[in-house]
This record gives sequence, structure tokens and C-alpha cells, in this order.
Amino acid sequence: MSARHISKSVRPEPVEGQDGARPGLRRAQPERVGGDQPARLLPPLLTALRAGRGFAHKRDIARVMHSLNDDAPHAMSGPAVTPTHAPTTVPNGDDCAVLPLPGGGHQLLAIEGLMPDFVQQQPWFAGYSAVMVNLSDVAAMGGRPTAVVDALWSADEATTAELLRGMRAASAQYGVPLVGGHTNLRSASAQLAVAVLGRAERLISSFAARPGDRLLVATDLRGAWQGDAPFWNASTAAPAARLQADLALLPQLAETGLVDAGKDISMAGVLGTLLMLLECSGCGAQVQLERLPCPLPAQGGPDWHEDSVAAHAARLRWLSAFPSFGFVLAVRPALAAQVQARFAEHGIACADVGEVQAGTRLEVAMGAEQAYLWDLAESGFILAGQATAATVAASAPARAPALVESAMERHHA
Repeated sequence: MSARHISKSVRPEPVEGQDGARPGLRRAQPERVGGDQPARLLPPLLTALRAGRGFAHKRDIARVMHSLNDDAPHAMSGPAVTPTHAPTTVPNGDDCAVLPLPGGGHQLLAIEGLMPDFVQQQPWFAGYSAVMVNLSDVAAMGGRPTAVVDALWSADEATTAELLRGMRAASAQYGVPLVGGHTNLRSASAQLAVAVLGRAERLISSFAARPGDRLLVATDLRGAWQGDAPFWNASTAAPAARLQADLALLPQLAETGLVDAGKDISMAGVLGTLLMLLECSGCGAQVQLERLPCPLPAQGGPDWHEDSVAAHAARLRWLSAFPSFGFVLAVRPALAAQVQARFAEHGIACADVGEVQAGTRLEVAMGAEQAYLWDLAESGFILAGQATAATVAASAPARAPALVESAMERHHA
């Protein structure tokens, strides 16, 4: 199940400060920043993230995974599902489905469905993005994409033409062929889903982060905001050769043994993506927001310390953004500098923003202010409480044996 699964808009879960809030989001005492001064900027920022569309859609994944993982006949009002005879290498919750190949390596399959309002309002960019986000999923798992297919519904030829132009443009930019798909031009509305096939020799996985890892965030800042949307576009105007070389950096990092844990930054933003990584790996973390790579305030980037409505909106926008090229990586401390240097060679900002820790909380700091965004022991995110720190830590090596290869094991030690 792709971690960027998108479904129809839903009413957000109750959040901190609202009646009926889930246990993991219950109201806490005001955070302190020293002496008796309460935190001013961080709590409303974290509350807004929890209530946002990106977090709400990620939480929908848990409902689907619960049905898939429940073999009881009543689970989906039908007969029990027969397990597959080609077991996946890693469980649901990662960026791609992973199948072991007989001759070695892994076959990857990613799929994305786009929101209907996005498809209707910006058909060219929706077509482009549908391809791009899938390619990012494949790269996030250490893979190289091989082919793209689509499923397209439309009510008019003009929208169809723009969607196809966008998909073809992205395929040309990234050098991955669009080889076929499904088409319906008599639909009541425009809808689009795209799937990408890829291959990885060694995996980067959501299930491989460990306490003590450094958290690196890599983002291509050579771009601009796409209109008013929380989308940082560093792709459509970039040279094709550079895009392809930048995306190939992720499988190179995996194959050289420098990285084995991470995710691409999705529409849940950098903190929501990190939360998914931590939940799958059964860990907590501490993050310093000011260390995040981000555009300058003059480019619409965040000012982490200004106390104003506009500054709050800029901070929230960046933390909610899909950056077109953005990855959260958990890296062994001895290897972090090498990984940062590899991104720097490509002109990509890569910063050490914090540490993976034992526990279940994602703790966030901004200047002297500190608060926690989420406690996975009290409320699951995409796994619906199916994997707490104890259960994931105990089962991860058995569930994903391909992740514990000899070179990686030496780095873990």
C-alpha cells in the first residue's frame, strides 16, 4: 500500500484542544521555553499540521490496511482472502510494493491516485505530477523506474489532452516510457491514477531506521511555489539530464551501502513523512525545525521565529509541502557526512535535522520551544496501532530479512 494513498476528502480526526480527541492527541500542559514563559509559536503550528488534509488522508491508509490484514470472513463482508504465493519482501506501509526477483534484486511497484479537484483544475500539471510522484516513490526505495502505465477517466477531450500532455512531458523529463493503460472518455468527471514499475538491487525501506541514526532531509531548493498550492516545483523547468541524475542518486546511495532507511516527502509534508518512517521502524525521534532545508523568506519560505499570521502560514505551508524532490533518510552516524556530501555534489541541500531515538514520540523543537507532534504508543498513524515500538522492533528483522545485509549489519553494529 503506497504511503501516498489518496482518497476522497474526509472530516479531520479530532485534534488537540477539541472534545473527543484521540488519546495520542490529548491536550497537554503548555510547553515551557525556560522560566515561566509558555511556548508561543510551536503548539499552534503542530495543531494545524494534525488537522490538515495531508495528515487526514494518510490516516485513511490505516483503515484500508486493517481490512487487508484481517483474514476473518466478516472483515470485508466476503470470503477470507487467500494469501499471495509470491510474498513481498517488506510489509505494507512502504513507498512501493516489493517482490523478490528469482535472479536477485527486487521488483518495485508504485501507484498514485490524484485528487479529482486537482485533476480538474490543473490537468497538465496533474498529469505531470502523477508520473513524478511515482518515480519519487521508486527512488525512495533505492530503485530505478522502468515503465509507466495510467488509468484515465475524463468527460471532455480538452482535459484528456492536457492530462496526456502532462504525463508525456514528465516521462520525457525523467526518461521513463509511458507504455499503456486504461482509458474512459465518457466519465462524469476527470480522474487519474498512474503506476510505475521499477527495480532495486538493494532496498531503502521505511522499516530499517534504528535508534541513534541521524535524520537527514534532502530537498532540491532550485524551484518555486506552484501557484497557491503547497507544492514546491523544482522539476518542470529543470534540465532533464539533471533530474535523471538526481533521482539516480538514491539507488546509488543504497547500492554503495550508505543508506538503507528512508522515505520520500509526500503530501503529509516532511514531519508527516517522518512520522510514517518512525511508525514502521518502531522508533521515536527529535527534530529541530530550523535545521530543515527550505527556501528563503523572500522566496516564500518560512521565518521560524517571526510572530505573525503571515509567518505562521509560511511555516505551515513549508511543513505541509510536497517538494517534488525531497527525502527523509535515517543514516548511521558514521555515514551521515558522506551522504550529505553526495547530495551537495548534485547541488541539493541536505541537512542533519535530528536523531532517531528509542520510544514512540516525535518530538519537535523550534528555537527554545519544544513539543511533541505525535505519540505512536497512544495513537497509530498509518498502521492504526498495529505496530507499536515493541512489536515492530521485535519483528522487523524477521519481516524484512533482505534489509539486513552484511554491509548494513556492520553499520548497524
